[in-house]
Amino acid sequence: MIIEAIDIKKIYKMDDSLEINALNGVSTKIDKGEFVAIMGQSGSGKSTFMHILGCLDSPTSGKYILEGTDVSNLNRDQLADIRNTKIGFVFQGFNLLSRTSALENVELPMFYAKVSIKERTIRAKKALETVGLQGREHNFPNQLSGGQQQRVAVARSLVNNPSLIFADEPTGNLDTKSSIEIMKLFVDLNKNFGITVVLVTHEPDIAAYSKRTIRFLDGKIVSDEKTKND
Repeated sequence: MIIEAIDIKKIYKMDDSLEINALNGVSTKIDKGEFVAIMGQSGSGKSTFMHILGCLDSPTSGKYILEGTDVSNLNRDQLADIRNTKIGFVFQGFNLLSRTSALENVELPMFYAKVSIKERTIRAKKALETVGLQGREHNFPNQLSGGQQQRVAVARSLVNNPSLIFADEPTGNLDTKSSIEIMKLFVDLNKNFGITVVLVTHEPDIAAYSKRTIRFLDGKIVSDEKTKND
């Protein structure tokens, strides 16, 4: 097992009198090597849950166990270390530095991990090759299509050899063809590299690439089913 969430609650205090219950006692488990889609309407709690699983936020109460370690009450520096060593992220907006080459964008997480310059270059080139962008190492984001920019983002998520990738609406800014290519890339990373993938999406056709779909409503899990194509 790679993820275990136990009675996770998240409350946002807007002011002295207003509280928003984003998560209302969420419990679930995700095994190593799974490909899970998290679905739900806007405001359902799915993104809040992903932020907690990705150690971008902490629960108000409950336990979150990641690879056997309770990370629920870790401080910011400890959470940052986990994010940089165990987790890769892919976001809807690509989050690439515009004045930085594809290679340098991919190298960035390794800079924070204090990897040597030589090793950074080797690993970044390999990651770009894995996502099919060999020969594009020195292109800037504005010289790449949306699909290619997202491939750079996927490559960046791979360079620290994570056991887990979180993808938050990764096809939201892409056309249909590019969306299919990116989803096939995630399937390949899951199937052939054994990386656990947790995907947040509101699109059923995108969720269909996963092996399991968890649906959220009003801060709770309302269904958890194997995907039909599994």
